[in-house]
Amino acid sequence: MATTSTTGSTLLQPLSNAVQLPIDQVNFVVCQLFALLAAIWFRTHLHSSRTSSFIRHVVATLLGLYLALFCFGWYALHFLVQSGISYCIMIIIGVENMHNPMMIITQKITSLAYEIHDGMFRKDEELTPSQRGLAVRRMPSLLEYLSYNCNFMGILAGPLCSYKDYITFIEGRSYHMTQSGEHGKAEIQYEKTEPSPNIAVTQKLLVCGLSLLFHLTVSKTLPVEYNIDERFQATASWPTKLIYLYVSLLAARPKYYFAWTLADAINNAAGFGFRGYDKNGAARWDLISNLRIQQIEMSTSFKMFLDNWNIQTALWLKRVCYERTSLSPTIQTFILSAIWHGVYPGYYLTFLTGVVMTLAARAMRNNFRHHFTEPPQLKLLYDVVTWAATQIAVSYTVVPFVLLSIKPSFTFYSSWYYSLHSAGILVLLLLPVKKTQRGKNIHENIQLSRSKKFDERENSLGQNSFSTTNNVCNQNQEVASRHSSLKQ
Repeated sequence: MATTSTTGSTLLQPLSNAVQLPIDQVNFVVCQLFALLAAIWFRTHLHSSRTSSFIRHVVATLLGLYLALFCFGWYALHFLVQSGISYCIMIIIGVENMHNPMMIITQKITSLAYEIHDGMFRKDEELTPSQRGLAVRRMPSLLEYLSYNCNFMGILAGPLCSYKDYITFIEGRSYHMTQSGEHGKAEIQYEKTEPSPNIAVTQKLLVCGLSLLFHLTVSKTLPVEYNIDERFQATASWPTKLIYLYVSLLAARPKYYFAWTLADAINNAAGFGFRGYDKNGAARWDLISNLRIQQIEMSTSFKMFLDNWNIQTALWLKRVCYERTSLSPTIQTFILSAIWHGVYPGYYLTFLTGVVMTLAARAMRNNFRHHFTEPPQLKLLYDVVTWAATQIAVSYTVVPFVLLSIKPSFTFYSSWYYSLHSAGILVLLLLPVKKTQRGKNIHENIQLSRSKKFDERENSLGQNSFSTTNNVCNQNQEVASRHSSLKQ
């Protein structure tokens, strides 16, 4: 029997018993599959071309609240209460200050608060290009606010999206394109044929199926907890410990791949997530994608891993913390991420360790990488070595995140003699560290946004002019590559 306590519906308890999975997990998967079907219906029957934005907002909100009620029972009222209170606070104080569904809603509330603050209470010249692009210039209505926070496409697993991108989708402006007029003197708005998300959705559902299969079979045979098994620690050689550490954490990732990719597919099925066309004219449906699996598994640096894992959360941390603090932004960003995740000590151990690993990896890369760019054989050797080092460092860092409790986490680190902690600290003490010139970067961004060249580059992308989030990311790719953002 897989009977467990739940605050949500027990209607699917027989299915839970049959598949031997907790009822809350079964409720989540079934609700997400229902959301997928609802998304297809939403795109075909409530398309923006024949349905008002008001109706789309109302339906998206009511379906979202129903899914929350099914999964979490009357605890779902917390979502509504939190959203309502936050809306009132934003109106009263002008947004001057300001579990999984609650985490997502927290991201959305704080993001929107800053976006309204930037759009209504700061001057344009004070903003970076990314802040200017995301700025909200008018207070959302209560319906728009609830729809953004509680829509059925993202209430259970996200991913986070910007308010402007969501409203653009609801209002049906996702396929309006911007093209330079003659001699670049004017801009012409025109509507391009709406692309079908079917291929993208099918591909993502295939990834979901493979990830779920891997999780239900292989992952259960490679528990992370075995890393602290007394017999394993006493008898296993160091190469065996290294290999098992990597393999066990590799096996722990598919459940995230499943949940995030399914959430992405649901949004795409509803018609949300279009990011324009690539250079070959193919539609891109990765506006709010949360991970890039190939880049994660082939990462050759700590930063590369973080840049491709839980992407939307990383952007949120960058926008609400990293870009807005002047004192130790990396440390403050990791601490905020730990607080956002919850109260388990393992989260804090992981993110504090992540600070050391991130800074040490940055120092190593800055001091040594340029020596290994040529010839190709030397670069290949460098890539192989850094891939292995990155995978071990990431696995070592996130073990407490999986173990959660403080005693097993310290047991693991003690069995490794805190070796990577010590190595990271030594690197920071012995190698020169380049200071991040955040003020200079912001100034460069502001100047860039004012230039004609910037406008021409934006137009030449041939992408959706309203896809705010990823247009901003593309425009700032070079500067953003210098920043280390936390990914879960």
